[in-house]
Amino acid sequence: MKKKALILLEGHSRIGLLYVKAARSLGLYPITLSADPIQYDYLASEGVEAIRVDTDNPNALIHECSRLGAATYDIAGITGFAGHDESVYATVGKLCQYFDLPGPNPPSIERCSNKFTQRKVLAEAGVPIPAYRLAANAMEIESAAVDIGLPVVLKPALGSGSIGVRLCRSVDELAEHATHLLGGTHHPHRSSPGILVEEFAQGPHYAVDVMGDEIIGIAAGKFGRPPHFVFREYAHPAPLNEDDYKRIADVSLSCLRALDLGWGPSNIELRLTNRGPVVIEVNPRLAGGPNPRLVQLAYGVDLVTQHIKLVIGQEWDLHKRYSHTAGARFLVPDRDGTLDWITGDRHAAAVAGVVEVEWYVRPKTPIAIKGDYRDRIGHVIAASPGLAQTNEILERAVALINWSIAPFLGEQRQSPPGVLAPAEVEPPKTYS
Repeated sequence: MKKKALILLEGHSRIGLLYVKAARSLGLYPITLSADPIQYDYLASEGVEAIRVDTDNPNALIHECSRLGAATYDIAGITGFAGHDESVYATVGKLCQYFDLPGPNPPSIERCSNKFTQRKVLAEAGVPIPAYRLAANAMEIESAAVDIGLPVVLKPALGSGSIGVRLCRSVDELAEHATHLLGGTHHPHRSSPGILVEEFAQGPHYAVDVMGDEIIGIAAGKFGRPPHFVFREYAHPAPLNEDDYKRIADVSLSCLRALDLGWGPSNIELRLTNRGPVVIEVNPRLAGGPNPRLVQLAYGVDLVTQHIKLVIGQEWDLHKRYSHTAGARFLVPDRDGTLDWITGDRHAAAVAGVVEVEWYVRPKTPIAIKGDYRDRIGHVIAASPGLAQTNEILERAVALINWSIAPFLGEQRQSPPGVLAPAEVEPPKTYS
């Protein structure tokens, strides 16, 4: 009898391993197809079969899946990871259609992948979004910013993980970041689809986790200091009153209808402004990072396992088994250099209520601040019956962790040990 295989297109540094483990727990044999399998460390450490193939080439993927299906395996399902190139997940949908397997609708994924197209669709449906313009050059960017009014958020129309996203509060900042984006360094292998100039929607940030058309939970997130949008804290569930929860939930469901989503996972990011919820972005996939783990700790719903069940045609179970509060604090350095040493992580992991302390990098790794998700070098996750208790656990654990960033060769200044900068405030000027 052939093994039942789950094909995973590309991988993911944070949640890829969760998919591998969940697939195996469901009796599936995970196989990764990737243009560069070596970049995903967990494939080798977990002994996952990985095949090098051009994942930008649908014909090559069809050929490889057909070969696997004809030879050794019964392909039970195909899914994958958008990562920071959303086109991968649209390709997943096309493969599922070709092989008559359950999967996302490719046109719906593609509408979401281009932020400008997504904005247009949501605006036409009456979904509250920031004012926006699409610009192709520096002159159009400046004109759009004048129309909208500073400050504005400047971002590439394609991409995720806050890569290339910056708050521009002055004409000088606008010109500087426009030059950076138009240089194309953030997407060197693709022609630019344009630059999005957006109104800066001010208010608390929330993210809604959806499976199908069912809202699983709403999380609260906090960023580090401007001008970048790098998460420092995340908590499930968000402390919302009944009215605000309903308003956010209603707007989120209106996004799904407008974009013709409703199969599989989605993650919707909003700001709760003085005019109500304003949609920042709709992602037709699971959120990356520790978010699926937080959902499982808070509600008892394993989003990864339930997604795989959907992919292979089984009935999923989204029943919430309990109501706890799960939170994450991200470890973020504030300077370039080499990560010299790390201390206190074992003591932090031993704090009652701490579920996980994870480092994304090892000592002697070069650190280069980029102003996006890649700045995070680790996280601490905790869970308890309530938000105040979870926050207290996280603060106690994070206070035990320290690290040092040594200057690159040629730099003269002394680098003090690293500490966490408070979310959305200026970092401390002294170090322990």
